[in-house]
Amino acid sequence: MPTSVIRLVRFTGRLLLALAAVTTLVVVFLALIALTDGAGSGLAAWLTTLGVGAVLAMWLGRRRTWPARLVPFLPVVVAAALTASVCIPTVPTARRYPPALPFVTTQHWSLATGSRVAVYHYPPANPGTRHPIPLVYLNGGPVRGISVLDHRFLQLLARQGYDVYAYEQAGGGRSDLLPMSQYTISRPVRDLAAFVDRLNKGKVDILGFSSGGAVLTRALADPSIAARLHRAIIAEPGPMDGPTARTSGHKGRKSARGLAPAMTGPRSTHVPRYAVAFGLMRLGLLTPDTGLIGQAEGDNAFTAADLGSDTASAYCARDAHRIPAEDTAQNFSFSPAASLRIQQTVKDSPSIASKLRRSRTPAMLMIAECSSQLRQWETTVLANDLAIQRTQYMPGVGHHMWNGLDDNNDRAVAVITAFLQGKPAPLPNYPTRDEIPTFLHDHK
Repeated sequence: MPTSVIRLVRFTGRLLLALAAVTTLVVVFLALIALTDGAGSGLAAWLTTLGVGAVLAMWLGRRRTWPARLVPFLPVVVAAALTASVCIPTVPTARRYPPALPFVTTQHWSLATGSRVAVYHYPPANPGTRHPIPLVYLNGGPVRGISVLDHRFLQLLARQGYDVYAYEQAGGGRSDLLPMSQYTISRPVRDLAAFVDRLNKGKVDILGFSSGGAVLTRALADPSIAARLHRAIIAEPGPMDGPTARTSGHKGRKSARGLAPAMTGPRSTHVPRYAVAFGLMRLGLLTPDTGLIGQAEGDNAFTAADLGSDTASAYCARDAHRIPAEDTAQNFSFSPAASLRIQQTVKDSPSIASKLRRSRTPAMLMIAECSSQLRQWETTVLANDLAIQRTQYMPGVGHHMWNGLDDNNDRAVAVITAFLQGKPAPLPNYPTRDEIPTFLHDHK
């Protein structure tokens, strides 16, 4: 065998061994991140990995001549450089709140629960058609700011004569952060009661969307909170309790997930620090209050593009190539760690079905044809809330039912206002409680 070939084989073998050593050290680092819960911004794991690598390098080089003793340290240096990027913040570690919106004043209300929330008020555009009962909007998330698309929809409701109030739940948007331990599903329910009390206008109508619908459902199951509510609209709700969250089932008609063009824009998950942090949190290997990144830093880092196909899943397949811009980069806000913690507390919560059955607050359920929510999350609410007076199955729309496309906003407004005013529904009452088995069997 020629000498050049032998040298190439030896070089390739040494290179592969070096790459294997680097990979092993990176894996050890990630394992230590998980074991230490990211203590000290990851430095505890980094220093330990560096120390272990250095000891092994010294042991491997113990019988070599002096210059050759440094060779085993090269993989350690490379691994240290790669993993160091996980320990260095690239965004501010103090919360950077979105700037004020140009079309509505942001107020900040301190609630009796201790939450300080950002509040938006859209008074009736036409005082002559003013409706006497305020309408409060609970947005989805959980722990996400109210999108510009939703603000436009709230303005449309105000033009129908409604006195509309919306607030971003604690930790979301321009609302103040909470200690991570206080993000539980019970907190936004108590905040809702405190908000209505702070509003001090008597009973209110509530529109709860997505996770906001789950909060509203739980509020209806609490007689002391439900007494503050006049009428409730539960739109595309998330799971209301642990048994519901653990239910298997199917979603609505095909969504645009996997069909729509990939979202553009910067992604925090392209940065090693946040890719590791959010990835391990999603896998359950880091706690939401991990020492790797703080809540504020995670909020600052997360971008709309990080949601990936989640946004597309809120639209019907037919709309895959015309999904509107839901928000601006400046207004977008989402707290991934707090959201995961609230979702976990939902999974850990006991059933509220027996309490919900005693609800007397008139309610309406809105479900979308191309819903990305499990149908069983929605039908469980319908089956147990005996005060639901009508269900409106919204054709041609996905999870985000008021999306500015075609006449979708107008149709959503028609459904909402008809119920709030006690007028006949513009759509059939479908599915009814008795039709749930058939509705699920037909995979509607």
